[in-house]
Amino acid sequence: MSVPDPQIARFRLSDQYLQLKNNFHRHLIQQIDERDLDIETWDAEKVERFVLEQIRRYVVDQRLPINQRESEALARDAKDELMGFGPIQGLIDDDTVSDIVVNGPNKVFVERAGRLYNVPLRFFNNAHVIRVIQRILAPIGRRVDESTPMVDARLPDGSRVNAIIPPIALDGPCISIRKFRKKPMSADDLLRYGTLSPAELDYLRQRVEQRTNMLVTGGTGSGKTTMLNLLSLWIPPGERVVTVEDAAELRLEHEHVVRLESRPPNLEGQHAITARDLVRNALRMRPDRIVVGEVRGDEVLDMLQAMNTGHDGSMTTLHANSPHDAVQRLELLAGFAGYNGNAQTFLGQVAAAIQLIVHVSRLKGGERRITSIMEVRGLENGQLVLFPVFRYDAEHHQHLDLRGEP
Repeated sequence: MSVPDPQIARFRLSDQYLQLKNNFHRHLIQQIDERDLDIETWDAEKVERFVLEQIRRYVVDQRLPINQRESEALARDAKDELMGFGPIQGLIDDDTVSDIVVNGPNKVFVERAGRLYNVPLRFFNNAHVIRVIQRILAPIGRRVDESTPMVDARLPDGSRVNAIIPPIALDGPCISIRKFRKKPMSADDLLRYGTLSPAELDYLRQRVEQRTNMLVTGGTGSGKTTMLNLLSLWIPPGERVVTVEDAAELRLEHEHVVRLESRPPNLEGQHAITARDLVRNALRMRPDRIVVGEVRGDEVLDMLQAMNTGHDGSMTTLHANSPHDAVQRLELLAGFAGYNGNAQTFLGQVAAAIQLIVHVSRLKGGERRITSIMEVRGLENGQLVLFPVFRYDAEHHQHLDLRGEP
């Protein structure tokens, strides 16, 4: 990643530049319309040549007092407006950025290495932000307006997008993008970053190969999907795996994988396909294992059923602050799903379905760690017995192997 020029960064934040960019964008659209150009069929290099040519003429015709570097910055931004997602396109292309957050037209933040930073980018106004949102939604047939002010989507590379606009968002349209890594993190990457220890790596690999049903828990952005991807790498290649996700994020490098993705309702509020529908359907697809990207609703009962009916080695993730909180959350979700049995019966089903809980956390400094691995060892006095086999000592920055302790 190149270091931005501070002078150019200040120039791009100025009202003068935003007005210039807006005027030049209108000039480009006018030129394209008048010449009936089909730039959608052009490659990036041809678009760049066209934009540079237009800028040279525009600067001369308008007698603009800008230098070559400022002209080049304007050319990059104009190209991103034509072919990409406006001011945030450079952030989308930047592999060091893991999250992009737009809080209205004047505040853009990125996450790098677990830390959030303000970046020197601005949109022209609220309408400009909404125009970028509409461009994100166009390929997938979704829309956002006052009647449907919230929407989930994804970029062509698989990055997850959430957008919300006024009147719900009081400070202007907001965009949240969870970047999709072009190359999933490998076991070596996670060892190098200290996410887990070699002993934990060997233990988890063995448990996957032994077809252990696993639940990966953690908070938002803690690395649950990354961990699920790692665990899936150890599934033997001859097994048939069916994945169920709300937004396709998993990258299973197996020959025999069937990927299913839920579908929101259409504009009339009909024809939604939920995660629960897909889990039920997956049971009829002769899977060896079912991998659910995240359990967050009434699909919890069907997922537990899958784990209890011969689909050993299945995996899923769950938002929770600790393994013990995860058990309570499973009970809560089961209640939402219409479960009418008593708590002890449900916990018995959980104990039979899940053998291992892997908890991941994002620490204060942004580092992601496996903070505990717990084996589920049945029920005792009506409570689920969780036996810790590994724990992360944050004070001494070390992963502790507890398997030899009584």
